[in-house]
Amino acid sequence: MIPTSFNYKKANSIEEALGLLGEDVQILGGGHSLIPTLKLRLNAPETLVDISKIAAIKEIKDNDKSITIGGGATHGSIHANADLDLHCQVLVQAAGAIGDIQVRNVGTIGGSIAHADPAADWPAALLAADAKIVIQSKKGKREVDVDQFFKGFYETALEDGEIITAIRIAKNGLNANSAYVKFKQPASRFAIVGCAVAVEVSGGAVKAARVALTGVGESAYRVTSVEKALVGQALNAATIDAAVGDVTEGAEVMSDHYASAKYRAHLASVYVKRALKKLL
Repeated sequence: MIPTSFNYKKANSIEEALGLLGEDVQILGGGHSLIPTLKLRLNAPETLVDISKIAAIKEIKDNDKSITIGGGATHGSIHANADLDLHCQVLVQAAGAIGDIQVRNVGTIGGSIAHADPAADWPAALLAADAKIVIQSKKGKREVDVDQFFKGFYETALEDGEIITAIRIAKNGLNANSAYVKFKQPASRFAIVGCAVAVEVSGGAVKAARVALTGVGESAYRVTSVEKALVGQALNAATIDAAVGDVTEGAEVMSDHYASAKYRAHLASVYVKRALKKLL
């Protein structure tokens, strides 16, 4: 449980951090994803670049029509943010469900989504919130739709030499009516199954819906069959039960010593219903 030796460099700005990136260099944010892999020697970079003290990427800003969450914002700061509490409950609830208080006070949203653990809470929550991921390199900034960000098992759209600097969340009817629930592994508190939902209701009927699952397959994904079934319907227990069928169709459901594929598939349907009914 001892890492191999490495060089350590602390960056005081994103520009400085980008200048230090190169072959066999890893970014260190909160460290809750990286340090365990170092200790197990699953990862052995030559250099770590610490960005944990860069204040500019730790802020959460209300921009009138959207909220910008810095890539270095901790889970705890997101959970406690008043603007997100008002405009995007799915993120507040997901943040509060991560690990324990020590993890929430140090771990960062940018580090978590860059790692893209298939049982992490953020991927499903950000998919439901229709987030935009702001990525910076020496060439400049680019913005990636969350639907295009998570590519597969620990795989994202992040390229070499890039850092996640922010996540943008729209202030709209969908995110104002959103929720997150999960069935957690009791020791790690990662999601065996987690479900995030956001539903906009207008004139008594569902105008738009986003439903996402984590912990089920190799990466988080949206349950488009449920989204389509809800649109045009009144949002109540009966329509939710009718809309939620096999929410794992087309997904390769994981099986491990915590839950079989069959049990996970069952839990997935149960937790989609629970998440949607939480909005009633």
